[in-house]
Amino acid sequence: MSTYPTRAHSLSASRYLQAIALTWVVLCTGCASWSWADAAAPSITVLVTYHSLSGNTERMAEAVVAGARSIAGTQVVMKRVGQVSAEDLFSADAVVVGSPVYWSNMSGEVKTFFDNWQFKFGVFPEFKMKNKVGAAFATAGQVSSGKEVTMLTILAAMLGNQMIVVGGGGAFGASATTEGESPGIDDKELAEAKALGQRVAEVTKLIRAGSSH
Repeated sequence: MSTYPTRAHSLSASRYLQAIALTWVVLCTGCASWSWADAAAPSITVLVTYHSLSGNTERMAEAVVAGARSIAGTQVVMKRVGQVSAEDLFSADAVVVGSPVYWSNMSGEVKTFFDNWQFKFGVFPEFKMKNKVGAAFATAGQVSSGKEVTMLTILAAMLGNQMIVVGGGGAFGASATTEGESPGIDDKELAEAKALGQRVAEVTKLIRAGSSH
């Protein structure tokens, strides 16, 4: 009997090799896709810090945290301004600062927090906060009592440190009016704070992804 392979055997072997090759292509393509997705979506840390006596600014901070955490790969640290350490500040990829409005400006505790960036943490002259994302939110009793001024002064301090500031939930950040027809923090204001947290996380991930290439 002849031991040479028949034409049918040759075709069968050829198809078997083609199937193996196709399997490797699919597997490699899947690996490449996973690697790209992993590289395009780096993990980030967002620091949400605030001052609050009545609890209103704290409720807004919690909503900002919820919004940031809704973006995959985002770790959030939430602390009062007096509890933030140098490690918290420098290890964060983004910093969101919230303040109640005191006499049409940020509270003294929040101002001290920014002063500590230099006097306690030494951010200058190396500009250690450079290219981190920054954002602001504020609460006040009245409709027109300084919320925009407060957020702008927070953003100005960040700009002075060469940070990349973003808005969200409003033109300059998220804000809430805590007196009048809707006392405390209502659902609309919480939604704006959540939208701010989401945007901060989204922009931070874009910046981190771009800087890694």
